[in-house]
Amino acid sequence: MADNKAQLVIEGAEAIELPILTGTVGPDVIDVRSLTSTGRFTFDPGFMSTASCESKITYIDGDKGILLHRGYPIEQLAEKSDYLETCYLLLNGELPTTEQKAKFVDTIKNHTIVHEQLKSFLHGFRRDAHPMAVMCGIVGALSAFYHDSLDINNPQHREISAHRLVAKMPTIAAMVYKYSMGQPLMYPRNDLNYSENFLHMMFNTPAEIKPISPVLAKAMDRIFILHADHEQNASTSTVRLAGSTGANPFACIAAGIAALWGPAHGGANEAVLTMLDEIGDVSNVEKFLAKAKDKNDPFKLMGFGHRVYKNFDPRAKVMKQTCDEVLGELGINDPQLDLAMKLEEIALNDPYFAERNLYPNVDFYSGIILKAIGIPTSMFTVIFALARTVGWISHWKEMIASGQKIGRPRQLYTGHPKRDLPR
Repeated sequence: MADNKAQLVIEGAEAIELPILTGTVGPDVIDVRSLTSTGRFTFDPGFMSTASCESKITYIDGDKGILLHRGYPIEQLAEKSDYLETCYLLLNGELPTTEQKAKFVDTIKNHTIVHEQLKSFLHGFRRDAHPMAVMCGIVGALSAFYHDSLDINNPQHREISAHRLVAKMPTIAAMVYKYSMGQPLMYPRNDLNYSENFLHMMFNTPAEIKPISPVLAKAMDRIFILHADHEQNASTSTVRLAGSTGANPFACIAAGIAALWGPAHGGANEAVLTMLDEIGDVSNVEKFLAKAKDKNDPFKLMGFGHRVYKNFDPRAKVMKQTCDEVLGELGINDPQLDLAMKLEEIALNDPYFAERNLYPNVDFYSGIILKAIGIPTSMFTVIFALARTVGWISHWKEMIASGQKIGRPRQLYTGHPKRDLPR
């Protein structure tokens, strides 16, 4: 893996040789671990130039618009796979056989019900609390209800915890929503698939059980797949850092949820709807596009472009198709959705945005789809957390299995040197 070496020359000191590591794909990486012996460290705020770990799970090439899960392009998984098969792939490294898939699906279905006492725990929250606050608390508390398999050094315990988390997140998400609405909680049904079951628990009541639209279930499944993992982002890195201390998996996933809650990370699709509210009407689109082009104007066009993808977001193409299918199925007459479609049309044909690769991203379309399905804006990040749980727990499992040491970032100290109290 380390075929070449880089040389670091420090004035007045001996040159240091640093190994150059080569991955399967992607840029070479300079191994700076030996710098500690010189008493020096690298300075990289935000870790933009630092690989914090070795991973075999997900690969992104932002310049080329590539996203691979275990080597498989995200577009192929979204078109030809389903969420639970993608979960199996992320967790285990390979696609399941027919028998393995059936067993995995059955295992997940058998873990969807949560402990009855969690209802009492839920009632401790105010009904107007933000859903992410409630979800973060409930997931963190799962270790108090499922403490029979928390030995992180036991591979079987790690697998059981992973299955429980993937299975119970839709139930918890739906519980959070129902509680905020003052509606009775709905139990999961083992005769439905993963996405159908989530929609059932979200929108049905004991008084009326409606059939689940296959188009909407497929749309939810794609949203789950397209958000399942995204390499070493802020929340995944948080899960890994928490996990490096030996914390239990439920606490680690709760930490990931807390990180995802930040508006710069998981709140992007919610920000799209807020932006549409600000624009207000189709007649205002041209004016706000002009504001977006003005460097001196604070207005930002949310849902266009991406920090990682400098060309296009490969997930957005699939999501646009899904968006068209959902809007066609529901036949919704919603001024905000009409506004979103008009904004997309004008921006895609505007040279300013095309030259800067500011194409609609996955958040633009997912926000529109979730609103059309009837999911409130405050629940958008909860859906994101639900989908991303499998990525988080896959990285956690990989890290524990590799025996990674506790994370301990260094700092560049710029405060006072040692000084004495003036008395």
